[in-house]
Amino acid sequence: MNEQRSSSGSSYKSASGVTDRFHKLSHDIFQYANINISRAELLNEITKILYEFFDCEEVEIWMKESNDYQRYEVAWQSDSKYRFNVIHDYDIKKKKTDLDYHNDKGIINLSISLFEGDLDPFLSCFTENNSFWESDLKNPLILTNVEGNENIVFKFNPSFDYKTIVIVPFLLGEERVGLLHLHSKKAYFFSGTEVKLIEDFAKILGIVLLNQYRHTALQERVKELTCLYNMSRITDTPDVTLEEIIYNTIEFLPPAWQYPEITIPRIVLDDKEYMIENFEDSKYIMSADIIIDNNKRGFIEVGYTEEMPELDEGPFLTEERDLIETVAKELSLIIERKENEEEKNRLQDQLRHADRMATVGELSAGVAHELNEPLGSILGFAQLLERSGNLSKKSKNDLEKIIKSALHAREVVKKLMFFARQLPPQKDAVNLNKLIEDGLYFLDARCEKEGIEVIREYRPDLPDIIADHVQLNQVVVNLVVNAIQAMPEGGRLILKTDSMKDYVVFLVEDTGTGMNKETVKQIFTPFFTTKEIGKGTGLGLSVVHGIITSHGGTINVNSKPGKGTVFEVHLPLYNIDSK
Repeated sequence: MNEQRSSSGSSYKSASGVTDRFHKLSHDIFQYANINISRAELLNEITKILYEFFDCEEVEIWMKESNDYQRYEVAWQSDSKYRFNVIHDYDIKKKKTDLDYHNDKGIINLSISLFEGDLDPFLSCFTENNSFWESDLKNPLILTNVEGNENIVFKFNPSFDYKTIVIVPFLLGEERVGLLHLHSKKAYFFSGTEVKLIEDFAKILGIVLLNQYRHTALQERVKELTCLYNMSRITDTPDVTLEEIIYNTIEFLPPAWQYPEITIPRIVLDDKEYMIENFEDSKYIMSADIIIDNNKRGFIEVGYTEEMPELDEGPFLTEERDLIETVAKELSLIIERKENEEEKNRLQDQLRHADRMATVGELSAGVAHELNEPLGSILGFAQLLERSGNLSKKSKNDLEKIIKSALHAREVVKKLMFFARQLPPQKDAVNLNKLIEDGLYFLDARCEKEGIEVIREYRPDLPDIIADHVQLNQVVVNLVVNAIQAMPEGGRLILKTDSMKDYVVFLVEDTGTGMNKETVKQIFTPFFTTKEIGKGTGLGLSVVHGIITSHGGTINVNSKPGKGTVFEVHLPLYNIDSK
């Protein structure tokens, strides 16, 4: 280099000559060969050292990864500020060279042409080692292609007023994997001897950079495999819940990123957020969608709490983009598998429940038939005795109790017959609004007595359905009685009707004591009851379920302890004229 120029690189001035100074520079660069720092930190330090050493206005390091070109720069115009950008190969192929890469598009195109070996290596601007060296750059720069039969024109913006350019390749075998740029606004800034020394030095710099690149790639691969292994391990844990898997995934993510101490992950699934305790929003984030059955159900997000050097994707590496996409796909598969297992278990429970119901139905039918005859005899003889007229008052009272108990027993048998579907339905056109009012006729007074406000919200133009009037009346009465019994201190009973495209809807809502999840699961099971002994048979809701099912409908319940209960009945809407 020109010894007359002042240099900010005072640490290199003490060397006795140019060669010794290059030796010292090589020694300083080699110190970074095995230091475990990030790629951005390494290139930041190296570009600043080179900027100080060469005393030119701009130093760049270009690296090629796959089909993209990464550019690291320290420029005098920016007060020695370190800058980074990625120039995508697909942008170049689409001629998008007008994009702002903090540089002139002419130097971008020249650099990529050098990477690709498009230029004639025998031109005077090339050294014996295939370095590009121009001491008095003209604008435009006209060079010939590798075949020497076509001119390639590189146009520079007026702001790109550098006169001396040295571009030295880093080689991996015969392939150019990187470039060292030195730019100066002075013509003939470097001598031939200096360019030769720069080329020798570039071999050392290339070794350091390639070693670090490979080391970083290996580290990122280890992090990725460790993260995925931990996810697999927790997934295979017996009885682990989906929520536990998600929270463990959040725990595994930070160590897989470059700066784990400032990494904050978050997972959103079905609008529910899962995050660490000290989570805070960040403007430096990368995310990947959770896709299940071609539907976006959420996303994984990783952010930094502090600003970090620019890399492939903001402050993130390409390897980290690949990792977050892989984790999102793996988590999607885990969620899908878990949901399939839950659905399978639900269907198995339904099959077991249906089998139990069939068994209980057969038993109920048998019991009902066996009880019917003796009950008929008891009731018949009791009523004959009652008409005899010569009974004492005490005997008459006892006889009334016998008759009342026999009638009650007959009602239980009737419910058993309904449950066992031994009584065929007599279906006809039924208006659900009128049917509900008929069912409330004998219950309104009870509601008023017990401090329960009845709110009716009927759809006025509700279409008729085809149903058994008696059986549906029993459904209404049973649901309303249940609601009344759930409000011993009074409350509100809300009755609603509505119609959809293919069915009508009937809702019975109360503000009573409510039920827990375990109780809700069993309420349609025959003989299950939460009432005190003697106050319920446990057949009411099972009969309701049987009647609605026999009509091709469904019944759902939503209840919370202390908040009340909602029964929602759906009954199919048939075309009456077609029946």
